[in-house]
Amino acid sequence: MEVIKIKHSLRTKLSLSILFVVLITVALISILSNFFIQGQFKDYMSRQQEKIQEKMVDSISREYDKTKNSWNIDQVHIIGMDALYDKNIIKVYDLQNSVVWDAQKLDKVTCLAVMENVTHTMMTNYPNLNGEFTSKTLDIKDDGKKVGTVEINYYGPFFLEENDFEFLSSLNTILIGVGLFSLIFSVVVGVIMAKRLSDPINNVVDTSKQISDGYYNVRIKEETNTKEVGDLISSINNLTFSLEKQEKLRKQLTADIAHEFRTPLTTLQTHMEAMIEGIWKPEIYRLESCHDEIVRISKMIKDLESLARVENDNFKLNKTEINLLDIINKALSNFDVDIKKKSILLSIEGGCSNIFADGDRINQVLINLISNAVKYTNEGGNVNIKISEIDGFVAISIKDSGMGISQENIPFVFERFYRGDKSRNKMTGGSGIGLAIVKSIIMAHEGKIELTSDLGKESCFTIKLPR
Repeated sequence: MEVIKIKHSLRTKLSLSILFVVLITVALISILSNFFIQGQFKDYMSRQQEKIQEKMVDSISREYDKTKNSWNIDQVHIIGMDALYDKNIIKVYDLQNSVVWDAQKLDKVTCLAVMENVTHTMMTNYPNLNGEFTSKTLDIKDDGKKVGTVEINYYGPFFLEENDFEFLSSLNTILIGVGLFSLIFSVVVGVIMAKRLSDPINNVVDTSKQISDGYYNVRIKEETNTKEVGDLISSINNLTFSLEKQEKLRKQLTADIAHEFRTPLTTLQTHMEAMIEGIWKPEIYRLESCHDEIVRISKMIKDLESLARVENDNFKLNKTEINLLDIINKALSNFDVDIKKKSILLSIEGGCSNIFADGDRINQVLINLISNAVKYTNEGGNVNIKISEIDGFVAISIKDSGMGISQENIPFVFERFYRGDKSRNKMTGGSGIGLAIVKSIIMAHEGKIELTSDLGKESCFTIKLPR
């Protein structure tokens, strides 16, 4: 049985993630705040209870008359009743340990009621506290001299009254309210942030789908201040631009191939039909014309096969140690007649150490570039070849004083079937594949090829090969 996996959108996942984090955060803050606040409040109440007891003892010490060695019982009674109001049941002793005043003896019913009320309140609100009424004895001093003792019976380790519990309840309510508000606010902000993050990515996904359907002219125009998303949008736009350019080149290549083969095939067809129908006699010069067209077609096919081999992923170079100056002289030997015929001034400058490269392929590159330089240089013109070493590369520059190439055409020079001279005919022009082969060979060597040109004056091809 196939298990169906449910996929959630990025916005949903971001929103749920933010909600989960906020829930955990709010819960932790609420729990820890409640824990620490209650702990601090308990400590505060314990300290307050001790202060009340100390103040009570200090008040009783003032009611001792050391000159008469007697107590003001009425004032001690008032202090004792106030202490009872504060849930402290006291018993006062003199130095002879005789009872001066006893709250339980005076009003046992009230004392028992206080104890039961405090115990019930604490057990109801703090059942796990395990608190109970306990007692402690404090000395009564007058001018630093002990004059008696006070036995205090109170609920320990601390006790809270109803208004204290109301305060804690209100505090907890506020904490819960703040937590809920923070949760709702964070979720709203999280959903907005998730939408802002996911919308550009959804646009990228939609654009990618359109690209896969063959629509290469689409662009993502949405702007974002998120660096990674901005880089993604930029990459997709660059991809669509490159694919659009490649699609145009593909269509142009198809049209160029059709055009290149249509002309010689049409010529062959008309010549053969004319001779078959008896309009023309099969004379030598007509047969030679047909042969020239066949040779031209064969050359284009050979160039296309050569380009396909060079661009193939399995294309391998046979690298050996070569001397570039020897390769250049070997390539130039193919053009001795043309150079002399056009009275071209040829010069070779510079030099370099040997490099590891495929000598045959580099020779093919140089033959192609020198051929173009010689072909498009006028009679009496100049062709200069310069060798140099730059930043770990060996550079070969082939400069001619020919017709040059316009700036708008330079980016297309290395494309298939490109011809810088649109007016040249089939006899003066090549197949338009040579420079595409040159570029592929140089890139296979992990090198670079560049072109600078001044229309009507000169052109310079520069090859850079790693040493």
